[in-house]
Amino acid sequence: MTRISLDQAQIIVSGALKEARALNLKPISVAVLDAGGHLIAFAREDGSSNLRPQIATAKASGALALGVSSRTIGEMAIERPTFINAAAGLNPAGIVPAAGGVLVRADGAVIGAVGVTGDTSDNDELAALAGIAAAGLSS
Repeated sequence: MTRISLDQAQIIVSGALKEARALNLKPISVAVLDAGGHLIAFAREDGSSNLRPQIATAKASGALALGVSSRTIGEMAIERPTFINAAAGLNPAGIVPAAGGVLVRADGAVIGAVGVTGDTSDNDELAALAGIAAAGLSS
């Protein structure tokens, strides 16, 4: 089974930060987790608020926990709020039902997830996807 490496995780972080600066986003935080939900790499830009590390981690962890992007989890929360609230309580890192948490795949297999927070959820997701692409991986 392929695993996400530290080098790949650091490239994802760098790629997401580069995209955020190219888009002139507010300061972001980026968390990369392996498939088991363990933090591999993290960065928090200057000026990023103090809860951002937990939010980025929860976006990525929620994606891993439910096997879908945090954008999809947000859509699920509209239809099944009780389920998402219950799942968030079961997941040690929590779940944030808003775009910005994306699964990372290699050869179709999930090898981790990235969570980005700090700007609008749509922009957070753009940064996450750019980071994944920079590492030559897919979502």
